[in-house]
Amino acid sequence: MTLSIPDLPLLTLDDDERHTFEALRGELQVHRWQLDILDAYYNSDQVLDDLGISIPPQLRGLHTVIGWPQVGVDALESRLDIDAIRYADGSSSAELTEIWSANQLWHESQLAHLDAFVFGRAYAAVGTGGCGTSKCPPLITVESPRDMTVFYDVRSRAVTAGLREYVEEGDVRAATLYLPESTISLIEADRGWEIIDRDDHGVGLVPIVRFSNRQRTADRMGKSEITPAVMSITDAACRTLLGMEVSREFFAAPQRYILGASEGAFEDQEGNPVGAWETYIGRVLGLERDEDGQLPEVGQFAAGDPSAFTRVLDQYARIMATQLSVPPQFLGYTTDNPASADAIRSSESQLIKKAERKQNLFSTPWADVLRLALIWRHGDMPESARAIDIGWTNPATPTVSAQTDAAVKLVAAGIIPADSDVALEMVGLREEQRARVRADRRRSEGRQLLQEIGARANAEPSEEVPDAVVVDESG
Repeated sequence: MTLSIPDLPLLTLDDDERHTFEALRGELQVHRWQLDILDAYYNSDQVLDDLGISIPPQLRGLHTVIGWPQVGVDALESRLDIDAIRYADGSSSAELTEIWSANQLWHESQLAHLDAFVFGRAYAAVGTGGCGTSKCPPLITVESPRDMTVFYDVRSRAVTAGLREYVEEGDVRAATLYLPESTISLIEADRGWEIIDRDDHGVGLVPIVRFSNRQRTADRMGKSEITPAVMSITDAACRTLLGMEVSREFFAAPQRYILGASEGAFEDQEGNPVGAWETYIGRVLGLERDEDGQLPEVGQFAAGDPSAFTRVLDQYARIMATQLSVPPQFLGYTTDNPASADAIRSSESQLIKKAERKQNLFSTPWADVLRLALIWRHGDMPESARAIDIGWTNPATPTVSAQTDAAVKLVAAGIIPADSDVALEMVGLREEQRARVRADRRRSEGRQLLQEIGARANAEPSEEVPDAVVVDESG
C-alpha cells in the first residue's frame, strides 16, 4: 500500500504563486545573457571579433581594450548626486533623512543610477528593518537586474510581482518572491524550491521600485546607454589598436632583404642554422664577399606609419563623443590648439541637459521608495508624503562667483527672500552646509534678541523693588 504525503502549504508555493515564480524565473534567465554582454562592454571585457585578415597567427592572442563605454556612462552618472530629501510642503523631513541615512542611500543611490545606465534598469526593494520594531528604519536595498526582475503594470505604473534569485554561502541557490500581500523566501532543495520564510504583510503593494532608463511607449523596461552603435564603435577602435600594435612590431623592426648572400651567412660556426632574430640583429651586419668578390646587397622594406591608425582613432573618438553626449576631450581626442574655458563649457551643454533629464526621471522612483518605506514603518502613508522633493546638485560646472552673483540678483529683485534655502542651494552649498548656516542664523538671531532686550532694559527706568516681601503662609 502506497501512502502519498501531500505538500504542506507552509513549505511549498500554491498554484498561482508557483506560476508567477516560474514565469519570473524565465524572464530573468532570458535577459541575463544580454545583461552580461552590456556588463562586459562596461568593464572592457568584451570578446573582440577578429576579421582574420591582417593579424599574424603569432599575435592572435593579443587583446586590446578601450574603455570608452565606461567613460561615457561614468561621466553621466557622476553628475547625478542627491543632496537633500524633504517634504514639498515644508514640514519636518527628519524622518525621511533618517531612513535615507540609515540605508546609506547617499552612496547606494549612485549604484542604482549606474546600473540603470549600464543595463537599462535597476531596482530598489523595501523590507522590514533588522530590529523588528517600528522604531527601526525600514531596510532599503539596491538590486541588480542580473539578479532581479519584475512584472510591471504600465497603466498603474506599479510593480505587480517581483523575484530576486541569488546564491548564498555554500553555493545554495535562494530566491525571494515579492507579491502584493506577501514576501516569500525560498531555497532550492532536492524536491524543488521550498519556502523557508513567509511574510504575509497584507499591504497590497509589491515593495519594489524600478528605475528605467531611456523608456519608450512600447518599451517600458528601459535601454542601456551602451547602445549597439557604442558597442560597434568600441569594437572598431579595439581592432584599430590591435592593428597599430601589429604595425608597431614591423615599424620597430622593419623587414630586410639580402641578395647574393651565401648559405653560410645564416649558419653558426658548427654549421647549424641560426634563429631569425639573431640573424636580424647580428649576422647581417657582417657578410662576406662572394666568389666574384661582390658584396651581397642588403635592403629594407618601408614600414607602415602608425600615425595612420591614430588618425582613425581620433575619428572614432569624435563619433563616440556624439553617441555618448560627452566632449571629445573626455575620450582623449585633443587638437594642437587647446579649447578655451567657454568652449569646454559649451561642449558640455548636451551632457548637462542629459543629466538634468535623468534627474527628473529618477526623482519619481526615489520618492516612491520613500513612500513605501513610510508605509512599511507606520502601516499607512502620511498625507505630507504625497509630495516628496528629491534635491539634486547642479549637474553643470559653474563657478562659485557665477552662482553667488545669480543668487544675489534674485534676492535683490525680491524674487526670493535673503534667508531662503533656495538662495543657499543656488550658491552651491550642500545639505549639511545649509544646516550649519541655518543653525548660525538662529544663534545670531538669539544673540541679537538678547542685545535688544538688554538695551531696552538699560534705557527704561527700573521699577522700585521692595527690600523684603512678606508671604502670608496662613493661606
